[in-house]
Amino acid sequence: MANTLVPTLRPGDTVVLDNLCVHKVSGVREAVEAAGARLLFLPPYSPEFNPIEQVFAKLKAVLRGAAARTVTDLHQTIQDAFARFTPQECRNFVTAAGYEDDAAVTT
Repeated sequence: MANTLVPTLRPGDTVVLDNLCVHKVSGVREAVEAAGARLLFLPPYSPEFNPIEQVFAKLKAVLRGAAARTVTDLHQTIQDAFARFTPQECRNFVTAAGYEDDAAVTT
């Protein structure tokens, strides 16, 4: 996280995390807050509040439909699937999870 996510954060960003134990290790909160961002932990067992769940659902549907049979085909299918996500669709996922008033929706 310190090498991948934190360098991309801007003041005012919100990082939404589930309650996976690795998200709560020492230093995560400090690193995110030092970048000027805030942490938002989801309630336990509430995937409906996690926009990434909708991304995973669409990705799984695309993968089932493609029926890739080799690792190379699978990699290409995943790459193609992510290219199909538009910025508007991603904003819609965030809004559907209940974050329509969050600044992340407008960026």
